[in-house]
Amino acid sequence: MLLRQLRYFIAVVEAGSFTEAAEQCYISQSAISQQIQALERELDVELIRRENRRFSLTAAGEHFYRTGRGLMGEIEKLCRETARIGKNDSSQLKIGYLRCYGGLELHQAIAEFASKHPNVVVSTTMGTHEELYDQIRFGLCDLVLNDQRRAFSDAYVNFELIKCDCFVEISCQNHLSGEGCLSMEDVRKMTCILISSREQQAVEQDFYQNTLGFGGSFLFAESREEGQLMVVGNRGFMPVEQVGTLTHPSPLIKRLPLCLGDDERLKRNYCAFWKKDQQNPHVPVFAQIYKRLLHEAVRE
Repeated sequence: MLLRQLRYFIAVVEAGSFTEAAEQCYISQSAISQQIQALERELDVELIRRENRRFSLTAAGEHFYRTGRGLMGEIEKLCRETARIGKNDSSQLKIGYLRCYGGLELHQAIAEFASKHPNVVVSTTMGTHEELYDQIRFGLCDLVLNDQRRAFSDAYVNFELIKCDCFVEISCQNHLSGEGCLSMEDVRKMTCILISSREQQAVEQDFYQNTLGFGGSFLFAESREEGQLMVVGNRGFMPVEQVGTLTHPSPLIKRLPLCLGDDERLKRNYCAFWKKDQQNPHVPVFAQIYKRLLHEAVRE
């Protein structure tokens, strides 16, 4: 069971509505429903009794809500306190980055930061968008490097790094590989390969399907390398964002820009996020180094 599933369940109960809970959690109604259904399957018990557009809690659901709400409060308190103790030692910098990231500038930024601050231990973790959101929310990372999918929050520093072009990687065997660019219509019905942990597959699919409009089927890889092997096998296309300098793909893969139409490139906003009340002085220093390197890469 994921803590996120428990959080979604509590949000639904307290909002009294799947729709309102989904808005509060910044996901779609279908995604929050899928997560709660997955929770019920894992527990092998019905928590919510659905009645057309209304719902009520079963006895098991009432117990799970009352006990889970207290546990969630304790878990958040535990995470905050652990992070506070760890951050009393400002000789550490914990960075979260996207599992699908393939640029070189993060390596360069860490190397440059380490050379200027040799006594600071830099550690990294990777995840999907939602996993990184939880990392920063629970204080497990000092800052995360993430794409923008929700409105900026006043509780965080929302440090915009770069607006990056979107590409797709497809097999050279694919009949579209000879095109100069691909439109959303070109890929709408193709199989989309996403890089995601098993637990986050439903959330990632929901975003790419219902927000970005990719309408075909989906396959999942746990790493960029695994995803590219699927592309080489002509099993589908993999969306890629040019955050800085991308390493060249295999000669068996064609990387093409993704356009909205009339050669207008699809772009995504890439940011660094950290809590306004965090006390680590190294966070804004690293963010500025990373942003400079990204923009230098674009100018080259």
